[in-house]
Amino acid sequence: LAVKDPTAVERANLLNMAKLSIKGLIESALSFGRTLDSDYPPLQQFFVVMEHCLKHGLKVRKSFLSYNKTIWGPLELVEKLYPEAEEIAASVRDLPGLKTPLGRARAWLRLALMQKKMADYLRCLIIQRDLLSEFYEYHALMMEEEGAVIVGLLVGLNVIDANLCVKGEDLDSQVGVIDFSVYLKSDDDIGGKERNVQIAAILDQKNYVEELNRQLNSTVSSLHARVDSLEKSNTKLIEELAIAKNNIIKLQEENHQLRSENTLILMKTQHHLEVSKVDVEAELQTYKHSRQGLDEMYTEARRQLREEAQLRQDMENELVVQVSMKHEIELAMKLLEKDIHEKQDALIGLRQQLDEVKAINVEMYQKLQVSEDAMKEKNEIISRLEDKTNQINATMKQLEQRLQQAEKAQMEAEAEDEKLKQEYVNKSESLQNEFSQKEKQLLQLETDLKIEKEWRQTLEDDLQKEKETVSHLRTETQEIVTLKKEFLKLQEKNKQLKSICEDQEAALQELASKLSESKLKIEDIKEANKALQGQVWLKDKEATHCKLCEKEFSLSKRKHHCRNCGEIFCNACSDNELPLPSSPKPVRVCDSCHAILIQRCSSNVP
Repeated sequence: LAVKDPTAVERANLLNMAKLSIKGLIESALSFGRTLDSDYPPLQQFFVVMEHCLKHGLKVRKSFLSYNKTIWGPLELVEKLYPEAEEIAASVRDLPGLKTPLGRARAWLRLALMQKKMADYLRCLIIQRDLLSEFYEYHALMMEEEGAVIVGLLVGLNVIDANLCVKGEDLDSQVGVIDFSVYLKSDDDIGGKERNVQIAAILDQKNYVEELNRQLNSTVSSLHARVDSLEKSNTKLIEELAIAKNNIIKLQEENHQLRSENTLILMKTQHHLEVSKVDVEAELQTYKHSRQGLDEMYTEARRQLREEAQLRQDMENELVVQVSMKHEIELAMKLLEKDIHEKQDALIGLRQQLDEVKAINVEMYQKLQVSEDAMKEKNEIISRLEDKTNQINATMKQLEQRLQQAEKAQMEAEAEDEKLKQEYVNKSESLQNEFSQKEKQLLQLETDLKIEKEWRQTLEDDLQKEKETVSHLRTETQEIVTLKKEFLKLQEKNKQLKSICEDQEAALQELASKLSESKLKIEDIKEANKALQGQVWLKDKEATHCKLCEKEFSLSKRKHHCRNCGEIFCNACSDNELPLPSSPKPVRVCDSCHAILIQRCSSNVP
């Protein structure tokens, strides 16, 4: 016959006992019909069985005075693996009556049962087997499949409502003995099948209600997170509205300034018109005075009428040509106006695109994960804007060329007008009847020239406005580039802060592990001091002979005192030495209790 592994047999027995205790606890609690207290016998037996399961395969840890074997070490790991267990660990440490690690572990198990999260906590421990290997052997129950089965059985305990008072109980000195008589079947338990069916239905309903409560809690937390994100986005939108309002107010002020400048320009033009009217009246008076001397030249003027009539016909033909040229100029001006309106529409479209770019920038701050794709889209939009600005600059150059051509045509017309005036002055003596008609034609030409000058001024104003809009667009593109740089800097800072946070968290974990180890050492030292409170050192006068060799102490035989057992030895008898990492020399050790000896002066030496 093959010999079975004793550790496997122990695990199987502990698993069967856990099944019996959990089943008996659930059935008795449902039949009991109310919340359970700490004095309830099946509940006490359940805690005893859980202690035996957790103690199976524990590694022995050496302390200063003795060997330590408690389950508080692995249970304390749950605090690091499951954040919700921090409250239990803190409350267990703050309990005043607990002095030993075993008492803390028992209090921890009771609080976990009251929270209905014992199965969740132990499941976290079983998953992290690398950490459990520091506390358990490889054949322990918690390291094998039986531990997972027990955790699954513990889920059924969520049906039970326990009300346990941990503060007043003496958990340090309890003796954990399993009472097997509780689990033996009787004849009365066999006939309760219908009752078990009802109990199972009640358990299913309670589990369903608890799962619904957990789902509702998760949905509430997610809704709270959404509300916080919406509030942040609302605050950002309010800030953007305030900035937009300020920009609108600035634009309105600029509009008022431009209107005031337009009124000043109109006043100046009216003043120039009045001055020109005075000059024309003076010229008319001089012409009237000159008419008196024209009677003598009247006879000679008749001879020259025919020649002048022919010249007049030529001049009329030239005037017709000039009128056609004027019409062509007017058509060109209208085409220029249409081009200007189209460019204004294009500028409006560009402003809308800039608004869209600003909206995309806001989304970039909210969605860091999609930042790279959004930056690519912005680069494409900026390139389009730059192309459009280049197109606007080209159209502006074309408009300036057309304006120069119009100015040249005006100059030519003015030169021709001056020539006509000189010819009419020379021939004024012979053209008395036709003089009035030519004056009217001159007045019409002057009015046309004034109209053309006004059109030219309006075109120049429009060109200036377009230049200002182009400069504004360039400044906005520069702002977008600066925003890109700032965004990249913020990403780098975020990465640096994340790395710093990870380093700090690792340092905190190391500090916490060191603190827990130091606390355990301090507790062991306190227990050792309590055990040694009744012992008293011997006085120097009373200790005259060594306890082992019974010889008197002298300069060659110095006194060495054991601070554990209180005995005094000489240096010849206390030859046991141990090396310590904190001291360069080995330390002398007591023969009876193996504690460190303290050297003392003998009574004969001052």
